[in-house]
Amino acid sequence: MARGFRLIFATSVVLMVFGICNGSTIGICYGRNADDLPTPDKAVDLIKNQNINSVRIYDSNIQILKAFANTGIDLMIGIPNSDLLPFSQFQSNADTWLRNSIVPYYPATRITYITVGAEVTEATGNISSMVVPAMTNVYNALRKAGLHRKIKVSTTHSLGVLSRSYPPSAGAFDSKHAGFLRPLLEFLADKHSPFLVNVYPYYAYRDSSNNVSLDYALFESSSEVIDPNTGLLYMNMFDAQIDSIYYALTGLNFNTIEVKVTETGWPSKGSPKETAATPENAQTYNTNLIRHVINNTGTPARPGEALDVYIFSLFNENRKPGLDSERNWGLYYPDQTSVYNVDFTGKGTVDVNNGGNLTSLNGVSWCVADPNASEDDLRNGLDWACGSGNVDCSPVQPSQPCFEPDSLVSHASYVFNSYYQLNGATDIACSFGGTGVKTDKNPSYDNCLYMTAGSNNNITAASNITANSHANAHSNSSGQRRFSLPNHHCFLLVTVLVMIQSLSTNV
Repeated sequence: MARGFRLIFATSVVLMVFGICNGSTIGICYGRNADDLPTPDKAVDLIKNQNINSVRIYDSNIQILKAFANTGIDLMIGIPNSDLLPFSQFQSNADTWLRNSIVPYYPATRITYITVGAEVTEATGNISSMVVPAMTNVYNALRKAGLHRKIKVSTTHSLGVLSRSYPPSAGAFDSKHAGFLRPLLEFLADKHSPFLVNVYPYYAYRDSSNNVSLDYALFESSSEVIDPNTGLLYMNMFDAQIDSIYYALTGLNFNTIEVKVTETGWPSKGSPKETAATPENAQTYNTNLIRHVINNTGTPARPGEALDVYIFSLFNENRKPGLDSERNWGLYYPDQTSVYNVDFTGKGTVDVNNGGNLTSLNGVSWCVADPNASEDDLRNGLDWACGSGNVDCSPVQPSQPCFEPDSLVSHASYVFNSYYQLNGATDIACSFGGTGVKTDKNPSYDNCLYMTAGSNNNITAASNITANSHANAHSNSSGQRRFSLPNHHCFLLVTVLVMIQSLSTNV
């Protein structure tokens, strides 16, 4: 009995650790509505060179599937809206499609998700009624092939599926879609499939710039937006939009359904009135997004919870209709040169293609706190950097090298500079609501060494298990913080626990 209990306990702990170790991932959307795109093989090479491990395509093109074979890249494929009718009418259509378009290439091509339709509530005609029957037929086809536990079936949504998204806690689905959503959510819950949503803070800012600040949309805000119903603090529009989906799901008693972001991004060029569509803003948004996601920050309502995100998109697509911005969401031009640089690891610094407002001093520069700033403003900036800014603030804790002098200005200076260097040493990264000041004089002293971008001791984001008082003060106001462990810690923990399990079986 004792041995059996120890075995069950050890196994449970191992499974729990595996749950903790599951981190967020960043993927890319590979749309092809453009002329002169590179061949699929070249596109895959470009993706691999960026160390991107998850890709979304919008169909099941055989040449694309072949190109991703044996790459180890997880692939989300799609069934377009135009095919919903035949897939919803007859099971045999789904069976034939799976047999001809999926089975021959799996598992060499690691297909992990099938999206059945896309943003159907935004489409003309009543095609939403076809989605769940089509999803059911696709799932049944997968089950017959023994793939239903390996490939998940879902559909994508725009935020237009909500009737309310502000404040996030008031998030609610539009009642006019109830006939579509209820059976859809029941399907997702029953099959353990995720709710897929496309999230675009750019549109929120573009269409309501009087109510939404650019900094808030770009993950650059140094002040919070407070949800009056929950008291949760929001530092960016992305988190607010995601939480509005979580609350909408909870409102219908589907709070266990996982959420994934199948599209988000920022255009690098737009029509004359789309003044925020610039390479600088696109680079800032995607760089901050990547760091926010891979650090497993979570959202205020779901702190520390993993969230998989796909950036839209790989290439500019010149055949897309609409405003100029619609054709300029890509990270690359069709000739494979970059529109702007993005580091998908979220750890390095990023070169800026042109000056704009992202200039830096000649040579090395640092960011320090303005000694004339108010204590409240400095504290707000410090709390934000140590919390949502993901800065490792342990060096300013007692008995650490940068704790003395024990003053708000000194601590803020070290932390502001850490964030500044981590985010490319740009003007924006030293704003902190006007309390940050750039300097070309090294502020290091004694054993307190201020880092610089590109040095051998590059600043890296604090992991979620870093304990510091400033971060705790920030996170406690948003509820209990969960955490994810770095991969090497996970490996060690799992190894130890497997040894414990082995010993339990031998006692």
